[in-house]
Amino acid sequence: MLRAFWNRTFLLSLTVCFGAHAAKLQLVTGDDYAPLTGRALAGGGMLTTVVQAAFDRSGAASSLAWQPWNRGYMNTLRGEYDATFPYIRTKHREQAFLYSAPLYVSEQHLFSRATEAVEVDELAGVSGRRLCLPLGWQLPAAVQVLVDQGTLVRHSPRGLNECALLLLLGRDDVFLADLQLGLHALQSTGAARPRFHVSSSVLSRQTMHLIVPRGRPDAAQLIESFDRGLQALRESGDYQRLTETFTADEDPRRRLTATEQ
Repeated sequence: MLRAFWNRTFLLSLTVCFGAHAAKLQLVTGDDYAPLTGRALAGGGMLTTVVQAAFDRSGAASSLAWQPWNRGYMNTLRGEYDATFPYIRTKHREQAFLYSAPLYVSEQHLFSRATEAVEVDELAGVSGRRLCLPLGWQLPAAVQVLVDQGTLVRHSPRGLNECALLLLLGRDDVFLADLQLGLHALQSTGAARPRFHVSSSVLSRQTMHLIVPRGRPDAAQLIESFDRGLQALRESGDYQRLTETFTADEDPRRRLTATEQ
């Protein structure tokens, strides 16, 4: 059914674009994922800025829509949008989407209160710790095992800012997040930074990507074109300049990690 839709869409695009420039690519992402994406952020957030700049370098014009995460994802799968971002790799998702080169590498840290600091190698040491992770977010496999065993008790509010506030109030003991997302969430509480502890070591690393439905006839070409634009953005130094305006670099050892292409 989806393939039939894409075939009709492809034929229509050939008709519309014959003898003229291709229409703008329709992109979609979600809100409240600061500083990576956010409607209220400059340029729509760090990865929104990177994605649109990479498409621009590839010579493709693009427009951006904001939708709830699941709706935008499903509407992209149905062909209503050309691509969506940012998403990590999963086996289930890879069956339906092609992935771009990494937009950036997310480094997962533990965030706790300074008075009850938790390091990565201490996470399994105390039974009953309350772990906060927003609804719908996936835990690394090793941490999920601790939840399944009852060593950690998961609590799932709507967003990461709530996790930071619950940590401050003593209602949860630790939360897990990308360094940049976590630091932004701590800042949202209005509390002084020394009241919190960020683990010195990284729990896990995962890459985030732009994704295009496999059912789209020119999906591979679209990914290749985007990747060329992203590579050009990195080689020019503009990738680093763009991302540095959004990142909190409190410790040089834990800087945002850009992949080398």
